[in-house]
Amino acid sequence: MNPDHKTFILYVRNFIFGAEDSLVSTVSLLAGVVSAGVAQRDIVIAGIVLIFVEAFSMSVGSFLSERTTEESLADYKEEKSNTLFASVIMFFSYFVCGLVPLLPFVFLDLNSAFWLSIALSLVSLFALGFVSAKILKTNKLKSAFRMALLGGVAILLGVVVGILFK
Repeated sequence: MNPDHKTFILYVRNFIFGAEDSLVSTVSLLAGVVSAGVAQRDIVIAGIVLIFVEAFSMSVGSFLSERTTEESLADYKEEKSNTLFASVIMFFSYFVCGLVPLLPFVFLDLNSAFWLSIALSLVSLFALGFVSAKILKTNKLKSAFRMALLGGVAILLGVVVGILFK
C-alpha cells in the first residue's frame, strides 16, 4: 500500500468512525433520557455536553492510538505523520454528525423530536454506510444496512435503559 493510499485510508477511517460513533452515541443517549422522562431543556444540555466532550475525546483517542502505532514502526518520522490532521477529521465528523440527532430537540416538541431524531440518525447511518462502502469499494447495500441495523440496536438499547431507570 503506497503512502498516499495509507493516508487516505487513515482519513476515511477517522471520518467514518467519528460520524458513526457520534450518530449512534448521541441519538442513543437522547432516546434514553427521553424515555427516562427527562425535561426537554435538560435533554438539549446533555446532548450539547456529550457532543463537545466526545468530539474532543474521540479526536484525542484517535491521535494517541495512531501516533503510538506509528512510533512503533521502524520507519517512523514525526514530520511525515498525518495523525494530527486525522484527529481533526475525527473531531469535526463527530461534532457535525452529533447535531443531526440533537437539532430536532432544539426546534420541535419532545415527542416529534424523539421520532425525527431517530429517523434522521438511521437515515444518516444508512447513507454513511453506503457512501463509505462506495469510497472503499465494498458492498454498498450490505454496508449501509449493517450500519443502520447496528445503530438501531444501540438506539433500542438506549430506550430500554432509559425506561428501566425511569
